[in-house]
This record gives sequence, C-alpha cells and structure tokens, in this order.
Amino acid sequence: MNNSGTKQDTSKSDDEQFEDARSKHDSNERSVDEVIEKVTGMSMKLPNESDTEEFVDCVSGDGAAGSDENLSASKAVQTAAEADDFIDDESQRDYEMGLTEEELAANKAKADELKQEGNELFKQSDHHQSATMYTKALRLCPVDRKNDRAILYANRAAAKSKLDLKASAIEDCTKAIEYNPKYLKALLRRANLYEETDKLDESLEDYRKVLELDPGNGEARAAQVRLPPKITERNERLKEEMMGKLKDLGNMILRPFGLSTQNFQMQQDPQTGSYSINFKQNADQ
Repeated sequence: MNNSGTKQDTSKSDDEQFEDARSKHDSNERSVDEVIEKVTGMSMKLPNESDTEEFVDCVSGDGAAGSDENLSASKAVQTAAEADDFIDDESQRDYEMGLTEEELAANKAKADELKQEGNELFKQSDHHQSATMYTKALRLCPVDRKNDRAILYANRAAAKSKLDLKASAIEDCTKAIEYNPKYLKALLRRANLYEETDKLDESLEDYRKVLELDPGNGEARAAQVRLPPKITERNERLKEEMMGKLKDLGNMILRPFGLSTQNFQMQQDPQTGSYSINFKQNADQ
C-alpha cells in the first residue's frame, strides 16, 4: 500500500485513483487535502497543464467495471471513433481554395450521393454504416455549403443517437446549429439528448430557442412545463448531498478539538440567501 508521501500514479484513471484513496486507513498520515478528497470526492490537487478532460461514450463490455482491460478497451473504441468521425473544417477550407469550380461541383455531387446512401442505410437500421456515409459526405461537401453541411451533421447525430453515442451526437448537433442557427430539427434533437444525459438546464435552453423560432412547437411547449420542476428537484437533491458531505467533513476536522458541527448553528438570511454560522457553547455531543 502506498503511503501519503508517494507520488500519485497518473497512469491510472480518476476512478482508480479515487478507489486507492478510499482504501487508505492510516488516519494519522492523512493530510487535510486527503480528508477533503475522501469526503467530497473532489481532489484538491491542481491538474497539470497538459491534463485534458475526456468524455467516453457509452460502451458495453464484459468483466468487472473499472478494470484495466475494460478501461483500455473503452479508450481504444473512443479513439477509433474520434479518428473515424473527425472533420477538420479549416484544413478542408484551405484545400478547397486550390480547387476549380468544376471540381467543387463534382465534390458536392458526390457528397449528395453519399448522403442518400447514408439515408437508405439509416432506414435499414444500419446506423453504423449510415454514420460512416455521412462522414464521407462531410469530407467532400464544400465548406461554404452551410445548409448542406448542417443537414449532414444532423443526420450523423441521428445515427449516433441510435448507436447510443450520445456525447458525440450532441457534438454533431452543435456543429449543425453552428452552420444553421435556425435549424429546428437539430435544436430539438440536441435538447432531447441533453435531457437524456441529465443536462436539464442546457435542454431547457434549447427548447426555449425552439419556441423563439416556432412558438407553436408542441414538443418544446411540453418541455417548458416538464423540465423546470425536474431542475428544481435535482438542485435540491444536490444541495442536500453537498450539505451532508460538508457536515461529515466538518466533523472529521473538528473531532480532534472535541467539537462537532452540532456546536455550530447555521442561519440563512431571508433577504440575501446567505448563511451565518454561530457557535453554540452547550451543544450536545
């Protein structure tokens, strides 16, 4: 077992490092940062500048969750997906500057054919190949054909959604909306995906944009009623969980001094919503 002075193993995932921290039982060697990390689940150590946040789409696999083998497989699948799907608009724009009008027209015609192939594959429920066709079309469709590219991104998002690649589908919806900010289908698809991934605030914002463009849209109007209570319920639950974690943290820090959080009383200012903390001399232990 590593003691608290051992350098953190950066080759491990965040989940594995957290599990290692939880397994440490020598409380005499714990620092305050380790106590905070144990109770709140948040590391107090500043990340290196080279660290990047990685979001991996849902991938199924056999074996114990969190094992090195499954993590490696998940990363490999994600890396392959990113390589297959990556579209570099800037490089494509630079490349197209050297093409003639006839060559650009030929690329657009071929992109249209690929899109139709993708549509047919989608209808046949071959969503993986459908997404591949849309990717090939995007790599040919001229970047100045904004509406056509928006449709290709939205169609690829639909295919990825069927494959349960929700994070990647959201990214494609976002690209579609960048090309066409008034694209209702892309806004509705992204709003739905946001709700499915519990990003309720983002979902509600997209539905509001839909209503600005289409005040009579039934799906968006229903979401305006459905989502606010869910957001409030989620926020209250998160607040209660955080207050419980802070109380546990406070008790661990105060215990060496013969105190606990019961020695303190929190009072909320009804006007500002802020809290003040008062010491109670004769609190029950």
